[in-house]
Parts: sequence; C-alpha cells; structure tokens
Amino acid sequence: MNSSKREPLSETELAYINSITTQYLSLNTFHFGKPPRKVMQYDKRPNMYGGDGAVYLLQMFSSEELVNNRIGAYMILPTSQDSVGFHTHGPRKEQELYVVMEGHGEYLEKAHEEATEKSFSIQKGNITTVRGQGFHAIKNIGNTPLIIFVITTNE
Repeated sequence: MNSSKREPLSETELAYINSITTQYLSLNTFHFGKPPRKVMQYDKRPNMYGGDGAVYLLQMFSSEELVNNRIGAYMILPTSQDSVGFHTHGPRKEQELYVVMEGHGEYLEKAHEEATEKSFSIQKGNITTVRGQGFHAIKNIGNTPLIIFVITTNE
C-alpha cells in the first residue's frame, strides 16, 4: 500500500481547484463559537494510495477543532484520470465516511487485502462507509469533477 506525501498547491493549482469547487459548493465553515471562514489547508496527493493522477484535499478544520475525528475535508478528483487506490483504516482504528457532493464515481471495497473486490456506482447524495480491516478505493468515472466530503473518525 503506497500512500503519497502531501504536497502544497502551486498558485495555478490553487486557482484551478477553487474554480472547480466554487461551481458546485460554497466553501464556508461555520464552526461553533468562531467566525465564518473558508478552507484551512489545501493538500495535493499525487498517486494517493497507489491511485492514478492527483487528488486534492481541502481541510475544513484544524486538528484541535475535531473531537474524535481525524479528518473533515473535501476530496476533489478533478478528472476521470484521477483515483484513490485501495487502503484500510484498520491499523489506525478509524472508520471513514464519504458523502458524494458532486459527480459520478466507482466505489470499490473488499473485506481484506486478498479478498475479491466489489464495485458500486456512486453519485451525488450517496454515502459510503468503511471500518475495521476493510479496504476501499474510489475512481472518478464521470465528465465532471468528483467531489466528496470525507469524515474520518476514531472508533
């Protein structure tokens, strides 16, 4: 399992990702007791977990703001060339939810690393979950960006 390093975005990439997301979403966060704000941090993940292309994460919270959660972020797969490879959250004792905000994708899951994979077509409004030793992956299979809100929680 190959997990790529997080990279900062260039100014050109930042403008590109913002132009994609603002077509579909308002990137405002209203965190209790704090003034409204936008994205806290942008990350680029080339070949995320052995996937193809680049995936962009828009972190909406700082780590101190999340109680029992590790991630609350938008994940952007801009083109049909972009995917996240199979990975598990088991060793970290996490579960993860994907809420599809825009686009069409293929969600893949398997019970363990050697298991047969199952494939599901996903679209706006669908939710996926994984926990324990399960593995999952995702691909953008549409003509528009695949935008997912990711919530990773501690079990």
